[in-house]
Amino acid sequence: MDKKLDIPYHEYDDVLQLAEEDRELLHRAGEMVGKAYAPYSGFRVGAALRLEDGTIVTGSNQENAAYPSGLCAERVAVFAAAANYPDKAIESLAITADARQKVDHPVAPCGACRQAILEYEHKFKHPVRLILRGATGKIVILDSVRSLLPFQFTKDDMGLCPPRDMMDET
Repeated sequence: MDKKLDIPYHEYDDVLQLAEEDRELLHRAGEMVGKAYAPYSGFRVGAALRLEDGTIVTGSNQENAAYPSGLCAERVAVFAAAANYPDKAIESLAITADARQKVDHPVAPCGACRQAILEYEHKFKHPVRLILRGATGKIVILDSVRSLLPFQFTKDDMGLCPPRDMMDET
């Protein structure tokens, strides 16, 4: 039986159509594009996320000659939030990028970043809104990373057993 997936999203032509909070996140993500370290690809990405208490955490991609030792902007921001605010859910995450040739379309997170974002959605049982834009052009907002990762893999799929008590082993 054939089935079809539909991905719901909102599309905007101009940043002024967005709520003030979303404009602020995109602005902060844009600032981080300028802080990206991308001497190899020239593809600079900035991310800014808002936690449930309003705290904003940012990140930029960091490349490394010893590929794949670098890290994407999204994971820099998500992991910084998790390390510094471990009990706070992520509400929204804005991602923007620029390159040698102007990026004029929404930029979505890579597969590894989608999985990392999903981990925190699952942990807090709270969707992470994604706000995607290039340096210019349309803006896309998704209500959850699950829209970009419809067949999720989470800890529930791993069949994890409780840790064994080492003292009870014979």
